[in-house]
Amino acid sequence: MSLGDIVGVLIVYLYVGFLLYIFEFRSNEDLFLRRKLIHIMVGNIVFILPLFDTRWVMVGLAAAPFIILTFLISPLFSIGLNSETSNSGHGLGLFYYSISWTILAFLFFEDLGIIAVGIICMSYGDGMASLIGRRFGKHRFNLTGDEKSFEGSVAMIFFSFGMSIIALFYLDAVPERILILPLVVLIATLVEILSVRGLDNLLVALSSSITYYILLNL
Repeated sequence: MSLGDIVGVLIVYLYVGFLLYIFEFRSNEDLFLRRKLIHIMVGNIVFILPLFDTRWVMVGLAAAPFIILTFLISPLFSIGLNSETSNSGHGLGLFYYSISWTILAFLFFEDLGIIAVGIICMSYGDGMASLIGRRFGKHRFNLTGDEKSFEGSVAMIFFSFGMSIIALFYLDAVPERILILPLVVLIATLVEILSVRGLDNLLVALSSSITYYILLNL
């Protein structure tokens, strides 16, 4: 384990702990907004990724433990430790979020840009789709039992694309990689529209990263 690994793990835990403290215990905002702000802001983990030098540290110490933590505060855990933030909305969302982050870290450790695109589409894209759709959504539709809106889908495209560009340039991606982002973002948005309740936190991240990987290797 390198110094970068140690610093990376510490920053991840401090950052996530800070978010939980602010939005779980200190914020007076409504529960839906608090949950979505956590959902979005956790996506900034992509800017910590370059600190890690070792795959098993990123996967085993920085990502996988959150699967256990989010399980303990989810409706799946019956002893009653469920948090308000987890239960406001899709209670398994944070749990699926942690699973997808762990899978991406394991599969694509050698190419951080692929991890970043998946996390950004899941965090900023899906999160802003929910916020914008709830506040400004006028053209609503329901394909899978979970109501969506045209305005929310447009917001997902905009924020997924914009934040992915920022993340990729931060990670020193070559400009050619940006050219395939529009197709990746459109597919991620389609997956979000068709996802069953809560599963978008798993499927959006995986589908966008896998699509990005495939297009990079064509």
